[in-house]
Amino acid sequence: MATRIKEKALTRAKNADTRAFATVKYVRMSPSKVRITLDTIRGKKVEEAMAILANQTTAAAEVCLKLVKSALANAENNKGLAKSDLVVDECYVCPGPTLKRLDIRARGRANRLLKRTCHITVYLDGVKE
Repeated sequence: MATRIKEKALTRAKNADTRAFATVKYVRMSPSKVRITLDTIRGKKVEEAMAILANQTTAAAEVCLKLVKSALANAENNKGLAKSDLVVDECYVCPGPTLKRLDIRARGRANRLLKRTCHITVYLDGVKE
């Protein structure tokens, strides 16, 4: 029994993802708005992606820029990778919990407001040759 557990652990360690990544959760922004921003940096070099995000005027760009900087710091400090070799390999956004609120209307009625949140993940990897 114990040897099978050790074999499974070794297999998991061998198949583990070695890319550097960073995640931010519960961002008070609609996932569809963030997805548009992430599409502009996917596949770009890290320096180019940070320049694009720094010059965008969307609210999502500020959050994504901080996230790319965090993933870059993880790559340099934890994985020992050089900044010049890194590419935004994968980036995606998932919907988080939705906050349900009421908007008071006339005649005692109410509309429902859905305040959406999202979880954003960015993976960095070396340049593929």
